[in-house]
Amino acid sequence: MSITAVIFDFFGTLTPSTPAHVWDDHAARSAAPLGIPARTWRRALDTSFPERATGSLGDLTATFRTLARRCGVEPSAEALAAACTARLTAQRELFVLREDAVPALTALRARGLRVGVLSDCTAELAETWPQLPVAELVDARVLSCEEGRRKPDPELFRLIAHQLDATPQECLYVGDGGGHELTGASRCGMRAFMLRATDWADNDAHTREDDWAGPSVTALTEVPALVDQASGGPTGRPAPPA
Repeated sequence: MSITAVIFDFFGTLTPSTPAHVWDDHAARSAAPLGIPARTWRRALDTSFPERATGSLGDLTATFRTLARRCGVEPSAEALAAACTARLTAQRELFVLREDAVPALTALRARGLRVGVLSDCTAELAETWPQLPVAELVDARVLSCEEGRRKPDPELFRLIAHQLDATPQECLYVGDGGGHELTGASRCGMRAFMLRATDWADNDAHTREDDWAGPSVTALTEVPALVDQASGGPTGRPAPPA
């Protein structure tokens, strides 16, 4: 069956990898206004990721109020606002795309393929998405924090395929392996490829399937050729409207 849509993970795939020391720095920035030790706050962020990634703690303000209380601090409105501002600023630094992301997405759209993003993420990405340049290159996006589910929940993969007007068998999935996404995509019938970019080993990701034995690529610019191979040559379909 020909490929009609390509789905990408966001963090560590469309964006560069994020090493542990960067997460430490970001945690320290939002911990400072709350008067919480950076390591304590980083631990609170890490352990709450399953809740934050499914939106169960509410928006960023509500989330940070809950996490501060878990750390034994009742934050003032001013401290909470400052911590949220620091967090948003730090997160937006992670929303910058890889250098080869735009060329790859543009090449796929030029082939008439639809492009989707499926991300395990927290409220910050959902709030910022409309302002990101990538939004104009993506036909559909599914964010875990809005759906109340995390990868590898099959409903997420079925949902993004549906939004792209494709069956899972018509979709190619590309990700760094976080959240067991490649296994999840494969089980739903998608053709899954791991992105093992040069910075892959540096990425500090949640539950990444480092033992993935399936196919991989080393750069996003390899993806259009994968589609051509799977479809027996360039699709030649007109690009979808922006």
